[in-house]
Amino acid sequence: MSYSTAALVGPVTLDDVRGAQKMLSGVARVTAMEGSRHLSQLVGAPVHLKCENLQRTGSFKLRGAYVRIAGLLPEQRAAGVVAASAGNHAQGVALASSLLGVHATVFMPKGAPLPKISATREYGAEVRLHGQVVDETLAAAQEYAERTGAMFIHPFDHPDVIAGQGTVGLEVLEQCPEVRTVVVGIGGGGLAAGIAVAVKALRPDVRIVGVQADGAAAYPPSLAAGRPVAVEHPATMADGIKVGRPGDVPFRIVGDLVDEVRTVSEDELSTALLLCLERAKLVVEPAGASPVAALLSDPGAFEGPVVAVLSGGNVDPVLMQGVLRHGMAAQGRYLAVRLRLTDRPGALATLLGVLSVVDANVLDVSHVRTDPRLGLTEAEVELHLETKGPEHCAEVGRALHEAGYPVIG
Repeated sequence: MSYSTAALVGPVTLDDVRGAQKMLSGVARVTAMEGSRHLSQLVGAPVHLKCENLQRTGSFKLRGAYVRIAGLLPEQRAAGVVAASAGNHAQGVALASSLLGVHATVFMPKGAPLPKISATREYGAEVRLHGQVVDETLAAAQEYAERTGAMFIHPFDHPDVIAGQGTVGLEVLEQCPEVRTVVVGIGGGGLAAGIAVAVKALRPDVRIVGVQADGAAAYPPSLAAGRPVAVEHPATMADGIKVGRPGDVPFRIVGDLVDEVRTVSEDELSTALLLCLERAKLVVEPAGASPVAALLSDPGAFEGPVVAVLSGGNVDPVLMQGVLRHGMAAQGRYLAVRLRLTDRPGALATLLGVLSVVDANVLDVSHVRTDPRLGLTEAEVELHLETKGPEHCAEVGRALHEAGYPVIG
């Protein structure tokens, strides 16, 4: 599949997506569709999870990258390809290039997670670390393309890429023909645009809902303005949708075909990731969990059956550790308290006895004895506790108060 320059401003069609599906046969997996009893009870209708986190390379990105590179002319392939990415697109381009026998150079930020750097290299790409943020990495990749003649492979702003991602939509309709709502995360917009093209062409009655992180929500102001608008300094744990400006090509499609774009908070993202891990037994990155976060934040807003697209599972273990702590805290399963007690032998043991009675698990204890705000015989203690939810947190607070330990923070 290839496009002329003029075609870059035209729409992506159902035929394009079907052509991409044929091209991807034997390359991309038809990923599983798993039901979620917990989410179904919450929404009041069947909820299914489209598991692109189980795709080759751990995300949907292989689909668009392969279609884009496969559509290059022989002389373009011979010059090689170059991409810029902090993770998922890097791995998709690396594997697609390897399968097609094309040399790939991938620029990644210096702070990219080591597992993603290692995986990109193992898939066959030459990795170059440049810049601290993706914008700097992107500029380096584009300069490299201009200098060497390598073809720059954009992560979302090209019709071939959108057509490849749209094959997820065809699979959704094949696996869940009764679907009424599809919920999908949006960064630059390639996945949402591709799914919308496929689904709306075949089932215009199906509602498409996009989801962005609050701190990187460029689509709502862009849709309001009627043109792509950049968000200054996007900030979110969901690096897969941490994009400051919508792509020109997907923006037009999203504006025409996506019914609604919602935003979710960091707390909602971490809670959703934790739910996927605990209830669905699926490792999902924060961006991939964004549709689940939207369902959790407003379950009554979605007509079922619902399909939530889990776009990726490439989460850095260090980030996963932090996100899990954040998600557990948001659910009231971690509690940090500071209080003062008399600095005498046995005082801490007495305090811990109070916590033991209410079944609060002490994870960490720290003492402060030298703060000038403390009295001569006082010590300040900070406790990190594992709790069982908001009601248990309140019970712990009451027990401390009744035992004469006023909590100061």
